[in-house]
Amino acid sequence: MSKKDPQALVKQAALQLFSEQGYFNTSVPDLVKASGVSTGSIYHHFGDKEGVARALFDSVVERMQVAIEEIQQKHLSVPEQCKAIIELLFVITENEPDLMRYMLHAKHAEFLSDVAPICSSSPFKKMRSIVSMGMKTKEVHEMDETVAAAAVFGGAIRLVQMRLDGVIEKNLLSYVDEVWFCAWRSVAI
Repeated sequence: MSKKDPQALVKQAALQLFSEQGYFNTSVPDLVKASGVSTGSIYHHFGDKEGVARALFDSVVERMQVAIEEIQQKHLSVPEQCKAIIELLFVITENEPDLMRYMLHAKHAEFLSDVAPICSSSPFKKMRSIVSMGMKTKEVHEMDETVAAAAVFGGAIRLVQMRLDGVIEKNLLSYVDEVWFCAWRSVAI
């Protein structure tokens, strides 16, 4: 029987606890109980609770970055890439709601003082750069990059938030084509 990686166990427990009850309402003993990892192991691997939060944040950002890079390799056109990113956001929301809650709802700067808002992280910068590339390839109207990216992805992110809040009961994947149609019409040439 293989032994689970203690760091992965702690990050998974932190993801669940931070998304359900918040960073400040989660203690190291809570992490110990939820992960099954000793207090000493948590301090050894992460230093403290902030270290756990930082490791979790970094792994979530890295995972999203890799997923977006894979989309870019698989899909050649900007519209295909943007639609695939919207679908990715919906799939993660449906399959791993705690991950999406942590990414979108947590105010990371409150407990990670040197971390910029999530919308300034590398995956979101990559999303903006894809839309910007669409301007260069004449697939997207020339406009402010941030406005264009908000037009393409903002509606999808709002639906994600509504799904996480329980406002939308239907699986988000049933909305991909409709959301994509509206998003792309707002920027397409």
